Amino acid sequence: MDTQSISDLTLQIKNRLESSFPAVSVKGEISNYRRPSSGHVYMTLKDDKAQLPAVLWKSTRSRLSFELRDGLEVVVDGRIEVYPPAGRYQLICSSITPAGEGELQRAFNLLLARLTAAGYFNAEHKQPLPRIPEHIGLITSPTGAVIRDMCDVLGRRFPAARLQLYPVKVQGDGAAESVIEAIDYFTTRIPARERPDVLIVARGGGSLEDLQAFNEESVAMAIFHSSIPVISAIGHETDVTIADMVADVRAGTPSIAAELAVPDRTDMLERLEELTRRPLRSLLSKIEGTERQIDSLTGSYAFNRPQVLCDRVEEQLEHMVRYMRQSAGMKLRHTDQELRSAEEKLHLLDYRTILKRGFTLVRDENGYITRGGGLREGNEATVVFADTSVGVTVTGQRNGNDRADGPARDLHEC
Repeated sequence: MDTQSISDLTLQIKNRLESSFPAVSVKGEISNYRRPSSGHVYMTLKDDKAQLPAVLWKSTRSRLSFELRDGLEVVVDGRIEVYPPAGRYQLICSSITPAGEGELQRAFNLLLARLTAAGYFNAEHKQPLPRIPEHIGLITSPTGAVIRDMCDVLGRRFPAARLQLYPVKVQGDGAAESVIEAIDYFTTRIPARERPDVLIVARGGGSLEDLQAFNEESVAMAIFHSSIPVISAIGHETDVTIADMVADVRAGTPSIAAELAVPDRTDMLERLEELTRRPLRSLLSKIEGTERQIDSLTGSYAFNRPQVLCDRVEEQLEHMVRYMRQSAGMKLRHTDQELRSAEEKLHLLDYRTILKRGFTLVRDENGYITRGGGLREGNEATVVFADTSVGVTVTGQRNGNDRADGPARDLHEC
C-alpha cells in the first residue's frame, strides 16, 4: 500500500463526500450558536443520536426573517463540505426555516393549489361591497390596536354606520372555530333585517404560525359561502393568507379595510353640494339664453316695422318674462329647501346633538356600554355628557334583567 500525505487523503475524501451529497435537507436543533465579527454563523445541528457542524454565510443570514438561537428546531437545506484544515465535514446552509413553519408552509402551498384549481379565488365569485353600508359586522379580537384603529377610521369617515362586534380568538387552539362561528352568527343566526351589510375579518400581523387559523380550509369555506360580502384584513401588507385570497375584498391592514368599507362623509357632502349647484347653473344658463333671444327679437327689422306686431310681441315677451321669473323662483326655493333638509338630516346623525338633549354615553376600558349587563358592581366607568366626562363607580343595578343576551355587542360610537 502506497503511503499518502494527509492532504492527499483528505482531498480524496472531500471529492467523494461532496460529490455524493451535493444537496441535503435535514431537521435538527441548534446548539453552540456563534456569530463572530465576520457576520457568518457557526453552529451545530443535533438530534438525540448525532450532531452535524453547520455554517451559514453572512449573505444568506441577512435574508432570514427570524433570529437563530440555541434550542430552536429548524429545517436546513444545503450541501456537505469537507473543511481540510480541521479535518471535518460540515453542512453549508443555503436556507433555514423553523421546523413548524416549514410544515405550515407546505400545507399552505397544498391548500392554495387545491383551491386555485377549484376556482375559489376567481373574480366571478366576488361579491361587490355596498356603497353606503348602514350596518357593519366586525370579526376580530375585542382588545388591542386592531379594533381601536378600525373604530377610529369608521367613526371619522362615516359615523352614521352601526358597528357590531363579534369577539373571536385570532390565533391558537380554537381560533378557526371561533371565526367560523362568528360568520355563521352574522349570516344565519340573526333575522335577515338585522344582518350587517358587510363583514370585516381582521387581526394584526404575526408569524405564519400566528396566522394559521386564517390558512385553514374550514375558514376559507366559511368566507367563500358567506351571503354577506367579506373584507379580509389579516396581518400586515406583506402577509397574505388563504382567507385574504378567498374573501370578496382583501385589505392590506385593518385600517385600510375600514376605509374600504365606508364612504368618506366629506366627499358625500361635497357631492351633495355639487348636486344642488348643478340645477341652479342650468336654470341661470337657460334664463340668459332666453334673454339673448328676446334681445334679438326686439332688435330685428320685422319686429320694429308694424306697430301692431310690435305690441303683440311685447305682450308675449312680458308674459314669457313673468313665467320665467316665477319658474326660476320656484326652482330656487325648492333647491334651497332640499339643501336645508339635507343639512338637518346630517345634523341629526351627529351623536353630539343627542347628548345635548340630555342623553349620555357610558364607557369602560373596553369601549362603550350599550346595555346594563355590561357593568357590574364595583366596575369603574366614564359617563360622557355633551360638555364633559365624569368618572363613576358602579354601586348596584336597578334592573337585573338588562344583561347582554348574545355574543355580539353594538358599538354606536368608537
